[in-house]
Amino acid sequence: MDPTSLIPAFGGLAYTLVAFVVALSIIVAIHEYGHYIVGRWCGIHAETFSLGFGPVIYSRVDRRGTKWQLAALPFGGFVKFLGDSNAASVGADSDVKPARNTMHGAPLWARAATVAAGPVFNFILSILVFGAVIMFTGRAADPLTVDSFVKMPAGVVQELQEGDQILEVNGQPANTTELFNGLIEDLDVARSIDYRVRRGGDTITVQGPFPNQAIVLGLSPRSAALSVQMKLGDVVTAIDGAEIYAFDQMRDIVVASDGKPLLFDVWRDGEMMQFTLVPKRVDLPQEDGTFDTRWLVGISSGLFFEPKTEFPGVWASLQSGVERTGFVIRSSMSGLYNVITGAISSCNLSGPVGIAQTSAAMASQGAQSFIWFIAVLSTAVGLLNLFPIPVLDGGHLVFHAYEAVTGKPPSDKILNILMITGLTLLLSLMVFALGNDLFCP
Repeated sequence: MDPTSLIPAFGGLAYTLVAFVVALSIIVAIHEYGHYIVGRWCGIHAETFSLGFGPVIYSRVDRRGTKWQLAALPFGGFVKFLGDSNAASVGADSDVKPARNTMHGAPLWARAATVAAGPVFNFILSILVFGAVIMFTGRAADPLTVDSFVKMPAGVVQELQEGDQILEVNGQPANTTELFNGLIEDLDVARSIDYRVRRGGDTITVQGPFPNQAIVLGLSPRSAALSVQMKLGDVVTAIDGAEIYAFDQMRDIVVASDGKPLLFDVWRDGEMMQFTLVPKRVDLPQEDGTFDTRWLVGISSGLFFEPKTEFPGVWASLQSGVERTGFVIRSSMSGLYNVITGAISSCNLSGPVGIAQTSAAMASQGAQSFIWFIAVLSTAVGLLNLFPIPVLDGGHLVFHAYEAVTGKPPSDKILNILMITGLTLLLSLMVFALGNDLFCP
């Protein structure tokens, strides 16, 4: 394998690392701040809050006596509470009496709340980010009205104008977003179709392109389209010589390709160019938790026009944020289960290289895509930390549950054995995921 293939073509190694470090630092900072602030609320004193590991670049001590530091290796972080013998809060410092303001001297409920706060804050971050993006980008308003148009190749029949209110498509009612989207599924693909619109005070019928064009509005990380440097705004006009009028045509050809190379004719800002794309087999999560396996090239598309939007309120946006976070959690758990049972490929598990590539890919598509990715990754980090593996927050919560049942914590000897076992499992998983990054297609 050529190691340079791991470097995204749109950026380079430095760009990839910067995007990865920014995304990871935000998520880690929120996670560790959750531990810190809830611990403080519970009366547990934090000695050190570190973003990163290794040599300290910058530090200061606040009025509460907590040392805030920035370390040289920006791939994690920790909070060390009073009385901890290490940054993982495993074992007590024998030189410090387990007083009420230490992690080991605090009540069980306070310790459990402090541990759980890290993943919870990750989920809160995801909900807030998803909600904010939805609230500020808006959603299509009813009645469905054309706001602007996506650039299209010359020769495309386009008689609609900005401000047109769409009433019917090919004689079928389509004056709301729901009706319009539902109608697209049943429309026969054609070079042009009839749109009945209200323009000013008149109701007229005009010609326009098929609604869901093969326009590149999104590029999936580590996909065939991204690897050949296709760009947002590209329009696919033909595949292997067959003309393309709609995204569904393109999708059907790719799905039926069985992974064979396809020659794409692409229009970009007035110029025609060609790309050879090799579809990849991808397991797509569905709303019901199952997976649909297809051949894909990594292009997402949409309408040839931008509809006028409305902006949902705070409560509706937060509800959407909760729903999106829940979907990521369900998809992640379902994906892991299906990997373990062999129902889908183990290549669906990404390691640090894959995550770094994805970070850079989303950053290259704009701030909104990158921020959305941070929310997705934050959910994944929060979920991973809840797994009942020693060294992770979930393992600590299992220890606390044991203490709640038996009235005493596990012995230091048992804790050390479990921590070594958990660390071995975690490192093995990381090595396996890294192998996927290097050797999976």
